[in-house]
Amino acid sequence: MTAIYDCSVDSQLLTGMRLARGAIGRGELVVIPTDTVYGVAADAFSAAAVARLLEAKGRERTSPPPVLIPGIPTLDALAAEVPEPVRRLVAEFWPGGLTVILHAQPSLQWDLGETRGTVALRMPASPIALELLSETGPLAVSSANLSGQPSATTAADAEAMLGESVTVYLDGGPAGTGYEAIGERPGDTSSTIVDATGLTADGGVLRIVRAGVISRERIAAVVGDELLAPIEGAAPATSVAHEGSPDASVADGGSPAASVADEADAAAS
Repeated sequence: MTAIYDCSVDSQLLTGMRLARGAIGRGELVVIPTDTVYGVAADAFSAAAVARLLEAKGRERTSPPPVLIPGIPTLDALAAEVPEPVRRLVAEFWPGGLTVILHAQPSLQWDLGETRGTVALRMPASPIALELLSETGPLAVSSANLSGQPSATTAADAEAMLGESVTVYLDGGPAGTGYEAIGERPGDTSSTIVDATGLTADGGVLRIVRAGVISRERIAAVVGDELLAPIEGAAPATSVAHEGSPDASVADGGSPAASVADEADAAAS
């Protein structure tokens, strides 16, 4: 039977983390807190687990989940190339509410859905999420809600929507409290998603494909306005759906190429 573990209580934290690690290892789903919203997490390298995640949320393979990671070394391991402006962005905003879409390493043995060779990555500013990531490795994490519903900011909200499709719920208290809710929807504390895949071409720019808790102005202060696509000219992302990252999520409706919606931080999440 599914249980919610209060991570503010040491005994429940230890038990919950142990059970969460086991559930991830068996290809099951776990709900985790992130700094933005709650995320539903699965082993990123288990196609069956990722399929289970998408099914629990009511998503198709055209809405692949972002991936939450424990640090910069994992960014370099999963991305085919990390352009210098992206390094400046993650130095400024990680761990935190910024998800970056990059070309994935072609040698990766995973199946996140119809990503068209890209991956959305985020390092969340959540001690609980980071501890789990340090033990499990990268996790596919989408927002812990049913597709079309508001992102969950508490473990109870997530459980009300996802129920027994999730094996373990880790309760880290309300999510998103460290950010101003400046996302695309009222009260939205999802991460900002930036598509950096265009930077690999001459004259390429960054595109903000979902406005979230990291404002355009803050991003421009790091990389310069000249590297940001105009707001009205921004094109859909080439990959992903929401954390969470959870960090480890563009809108739940999806985009033509493959949505980048409801994260998190989690992406999940």
